[in-house]
Amino acid sequence: MPNNPPSFLTRVFAIWHRHVRVYNKFLLSNGLPPFLEPLIFLAGIGLGLGRYIPSMGGVSYVRFLASGLIITAAMWTASFECTFGTFIRMEFGKVYDGMLAAPISVRDMLISEILWAGTKGLFFSSAVLFIMFVFRVLPVSITVLVPFVGFLTGMMFGAISLFVTSFVRNIQYFNFFFTGFLTPMFFFSGVLFPVENLPKAVRPIAEIVPLTHSVRLSRALCNGVFTPDLVIDLLYIVAATFVFGYFAIKRLRRRLID
Repeated sequence: MPNNPPSFLTRVFAIWHRHVRVYNKFLLSNGLPPFLEPLIFLAGIGLGLGRYIPSMGGVSYVRFLASGLIITAAMWTASFECTFGTFIRMEFGKVYDGMLAAPISVRDMLISEILWAGTKGLFFSSAVLFIMFVFRVLPVSITVLVPFVGFLTGMMFGAISLFVTSFVRNIQYFNFFFTGFLTPMFFFSGVLFPVENLPKAVRPIAEIVPLTHSVRLSRALCNGVFTPDLVIDLLYIVAATFVFGYFAIKRLRRRLID
């Protein structure tokens, strides 16, 4: 690096801004799905099952489902970004090789990746929340804070996905991550039904996986019901982000430099 390199925040912002500009080049194709997907899912699952399940968790089933879909949108987009997106930039586009030729470190790049995943989590969760407001599924009140949970969720799954990417040598192997981890977690993390309804033997597993804690925070904001246990959920998200982020950076640094 030169004697007077740009500050850490300047370097991280430059990479983040690069991702924003690339994303905006295809804004229509990138930005439309976040608004359509929750609408389709809500109509197909929420309205359909809602006729047979009038309420769940003390609220209507449609509202119960909506509070979970906001967060799963952040999970999916962050996971795709830091698996397929990162792998393509690293192995096919050689984007990181060009960045490393500038006064930018591997740590700068990967922290920016995690922040970008959080930004997409914020955007996608905001898009889903907007749809819920339009169709009056959720009230416009404290629920406006839910996208911040989406931001934290995006960062957490961005860090987890980067860690997974550090092991992957063939892009096809990401299918194991999505099919074997993310998809089952979607069904057993309290999105479609309360975790308390799971068999006792399965509940500890549901408490270990990360999505459960994000959904719990989102549902608390959507329903306006807060308990001290939510602090543990927040600490879990922060800790998981730092732990997986640390090991992802450590492993990918060796891979990118070597």
